[in-house]
Amino acid sequence: MTSRRVVIALGGNAMTGPDGSATPSAQRDAIREAAGHIADVVAAGVEVVLTHGNGPQVGNLLVKNEMAAHVVPPVPLDWNVAQTQATIAFTVADELDAALAARGLAQRTAGLVTRTLVDVDDPGFREPSKPVGRFLPREEAERFVSLGQIWEDRGERGWRRVVASPEPRSVVDSPAIHALAAAGFVVVCAGGGGIPVTDDGRDGKGLRGVEAVIDKDLTAAILAKELDADTLVIATDVPNVMIDFGTPSQRPLGRVTVAELREHAAAGQFARGSMGPKVEAALRFVEGGGSRAVITSLEHIADAVSGDDAGTVVTA
Repeated sequence: MTSRRVVIALGGNAMTGPDGSATPSAQRDAIREAAGHIADVVAAGVEVVLTHGNGPQVGNLLVKNEMAAHVVPPVPLDWNVAQTQATIAFTVADELDAALAARGLAQRTAGLVTRTLVDVDDPGFREPSKPVGRFLPREEAERFVSLGQIWEDRGERGWRRVVASPEPRSVVDSPAIHALAAAGFVVVCAGGGGIPVTDDGRDGKGLRGVEAVIDKDLTAAILAKELDADTLVIATDVPNVMIDFGTPSQRPLGRVTVAELREHAAAGQFARGSMGPKVEAALRFVEGGGSRAVITSLEHIADAVSGDDAGTVVTA
C-alpha cells in the first residue's frame, strides 16, 4: 500500500547527535540526516506532514531560565514549547528545502507554531507527574517553588521539577496545516505535542496557554486523524517494536492487528517512558479509522510509507 498523505512523528533522536548532544551544530547535523529520509518520502509522491519531539531543547531552555532567574523572570513552559517549535521548524525547513531541491522536487517546507487543546479539568493538572529539566539541590529548587513551580525530592540525585501532562483533545491549528499541505507544502507543526492551551469559556477569555507538556506521539495520532491521513509513521531509534524486550526470548513485531497489539500492551510489554506512548498512539490512530500506523527507525520511513514490509505495521 502506498499512502496519499502521511503524518511522520520524529523522535528526539532525529534532533540530537548520536551521543545525545543538543548543541546547535549537532542538532543541525541530525536534522540534515533526517531531511534526506523525509525527502525520499516526498519523492514518492506522498503529501507529508511532520511533527517532532523537543525534550532536549526545552530542557536547555529550562536551564537558561534557572540560571538567569535572578536577572530576568523565568518564562512559562508553554512559551518554551513555542520557542522550541519555531527553532526546530526553521532548521528543518532549511535542511529539508535543500534535500528536496537536490532531488529536483518543487515542494518546499513551511513551519507552523501550533496549539493543542487540552481539558482544563484533565486529571493531569491535579497531580503533575511529568519530570522536566535537570536535578537541583533543595536550596536552589526552593527558589523556583517560591515562583509557583512544583518540585519533588528524587533522593540522592536531588530535586526535579514536575509538570502536568494532560491528554491532547484536538489540534487547534489543524485547518491551517491542512491548507498548507493541500497547497503543496511539507508542513512542520505540533512540535513537542503542541503548545498546550485550554478553552475556559466560563470567563470569556477563550484559549490560553498552560504550564504542561503533551506527549507528541499522542498528538500526532490526533493530527493524522484530523488531516485525514492514510498512514501515521512514528520514527524512533529501533526498526521494530519488540516483545519480551531485553530477554532471551525477545522478538520483533512485524504486521500486527490492533487486537493483538492491545493484548501485548495490556500484558505490560511496553515501557511507559519509551515505547508505551508510541504503541498507544499507533493504536488510537487505527482504532479511530486510520488505515495503518507504522513504528520504525528513521532510515526505514520511506519503505514504511511505500509498503508493509518495514517496521511494526498496525492495522485493524
